[in-house]
Parts: sequence; C-alpha cells; structure tokens
Amino acid sequence: MTGAVPSADSVIPGAGPASRPGERPTVRLREDGPEEPPRYAPEWLQLREGADAVARAGELLDPLRIRLANLPGKAGGLAVHDLGCGTGSMGRWLAPRLDGAQHWVLHDRDPYLLHFAAVASPRSAADGSRVTVESRRGDVARLTPDALAGASLVTASALLDVLTREEIDTLAAACTGAGCPALLTLSVAGRVELSPSHPLDTEIAEAFNTHQRRSGLLGPDAVTAACEAFSERGATVHLHPSPWRLGPDEADLTAQWLRGWVGAAVEERPELRERADAYLRDRLAACAAGELSVVVHHTDLLALVRPTGGAS
Repeated sequence: MTGAVPSADSVIPGAGPASRPGERPTVRLREDGPEEPPRYAPEWLQLREGADAVARAGELLDPLRIRLANLPGKAGGLAVHDLGCGTGSMGRWLAPRLDGAQHWVLHDRDPYLLHFAAVASPRSAADGSRVTVESRRGDVARLTPDALAGASLVTASALLDVLTREEIDTLAAACTGAGCPALLTLSVAGRVELSPSHPLDTEIAEAFNTHQRRSGLLGPDAVTAACEAFSERGATVHLHPSPWRLGPDEADLTAQWLRGWVGAAVEERPELRERADAYLRDRLAACAAGELSVVVHHTDLLALVRPTGGAS
C-alpha cells in the first residue's frame, strides 16, 4: 500500500481508468463490431455490492410501488429491464422488495457478467411470487420503445454517468415511448468527503470530475441531464441522495476506490503525479489503520413516466 500512484493494471477494471489511454469506459455493446475488453471486473462489482445496497434510496420505492400497482396489464406480472446489469446486483436488491411475479431482462455488453447475473439472480419476490430472468446482449444507447415493449420498469445502477447527453435522451425517449417508469440509481454527484481532510482533496476531486466528463460523457452532470430529458417528455422525476459511507468495515472497497479515484485524477492531470503519489500513500495507510472515512455522494432518480396503456 506504499507504492506509487497505481498503473492501469493495478486497478480493478471499473474502479478506475484501467482501459487503454483514450478508450471510453462504457456499457455499450456493438454486436456488429470487434469485441472490446471488459470494462467492469466481477471483483469490483462484488466489492461494491454491499455499499451499493446500503446506499440506494429506499425512499423511492413507495412511489414506484404505487405506480407499478396501477400499470395496465399488471395481472401478468412485472417485466423489468435491467440496463448494464453487471453481475446483477440491482436485481438482487430490488426484486425481493417488490411484490408479484417478475420477469427480469438483463442487459449488458459483457457475456461473462451476464452469466454471473443470471446464475445469481433472486428467484422469489417480496411476497414469494416467482422471479424469472433472461439475458440479452445489446447496445444500451440504441434502446427504442419497441425494445421495451411490454416493459413495466427500467432499472440501472451506476449507468447514467457513463453516458452522453444524446444517449440519455435516447434512454428517456425509449422509456417514455414505452410508458414504463425508470429507477436509475447511484449516479455520481461529483462530491466526495474524506475525514480527516487533506489539502489535496479538492484538487484530486476536481481532476477526477473532469476525467469523468471525457469524450462527451456527462459524469456528475448526468442526473441533471436525465431530469431534463425525462421531464421534457412529461415524466415526473424524483431524486434522492444515495451516498456511499465508507468506514473501517469497508476498508477493501475504500482502498480500491482510492486507487481508481487518484489514478483517474492523475490520468487527467499528469502534473499531479508526484504529489498524488504521496497523497495516495498517506490515504491508503490511514485506510489500513482504520483511520479514514469517506463519503462518496451519488443520486438516485425515479422517473414516473405516463403509462401508454399498452403494457402487457
């Protein structure tokens, strides 16, 4: 834990800039193009799953349940599309919190992650009803209302901030066109609090946020863009904070997050490297000693779309 600022191969893919320089981290899938290297390692997704589950805004579930209960065609059960599902953590969190039969359609660019998600998916809803799953590879950014025909709900976790404005518009148009609500959780808010504080905290955070906006991605601006995109199409949007609160019990996650956070900042601003080296050593030492706590702010978004009356 006392080495230099990590090189790309020392960061678990997904925790930081582990892709080749200039590559865009994305859940998009081009089935008609060459295969791309994985962007998100199962190890990273497993490491963060507990913190994600605690952070997600349960306060948004009641308005969601009310809307789902009033959807046309609900008697046939819920059809839930999970975009960029990774290893399926969203389904493991949400399916047992909703009543009624559910069929989850898992979307991801990585067939390896899709396998994990399908195998480890929950099998029963909150009231004991059956939960079934299927998996699909496809381009999240090319969703159409037809692709969501019959959908009761669209979900995603940590997705919006790796999309462009055009892609968020496409997502909002697909959801509103299909008449299904969307629960989009854990989008980065661009704010991090570390305790004890350090003089370099703000500079690292600003460089990281700039890195998040590379290649037209929205990063911490994504939630605002999604609010606009859904609202312009007649949806009612609810927002709720969903911060990670990382203490001594989450030291492994904190350490990996730190490496990725600092690594992205240095990739964005190479002139930070020498100071960031010492900063990361100090932060990792404090983390290992149980003396560091971190709050990584996220926002959850619930878009209550006007039903079309055509759901099945």
